[in-house]
Amino acid sequence: QVQVVESGGGLVQVGGSLRLSCAASGSIFSINFMGWYRQAPGKQRELVASITRGAGTNYADSVKGRFTISRDNAKNTVYLQMNSLKPEDTAVYYCKIVTPIPYWGQGTQVTVSS
Repeated sequence: QVQVVESGGGLVQVGGSLRLSCAASGSIFSINFMGWYRQAPGKQRELVASITRGAGTNYADSVKGRFTISRDNAKNTVYLQMNSLKPEDTAVYYCKIVTPIPYWGQGTQVTVSS
C-alpha cells in the first residue's frame, strides 16, 4: 500500500508565497514521476508542474517564473514553492506520483485573497 500526503496549503494574500510538500510512503521501489495538479471550482484538473526522477521539470505556462518544483528522492518527497501568488492560483492542489502505478494525494486547499 502506498500513501501520498500533501501539506502546506492555506490562505495567503496576493503576492505572497506558500510551499507545498508531498510525501509518499509505503511499498515504493522507485518513483518515476512526481507532479502537482490543481483544480479550481467548476474547472478541470490541470497540471501545474512535474519532475522526473532525473530532475527534468515541466511547468504550466501560467506558473512559469513563479513556481518551482523540486524533489528529494531519498525522502520520496516533492515540493512546490509558489511565489507571487495570484487570485487565479486559488484551487485544491493535488500531488500525483507514478511508480509506474499512479497514486494521488487527498489535496490541499490554496486560497489567494485580493
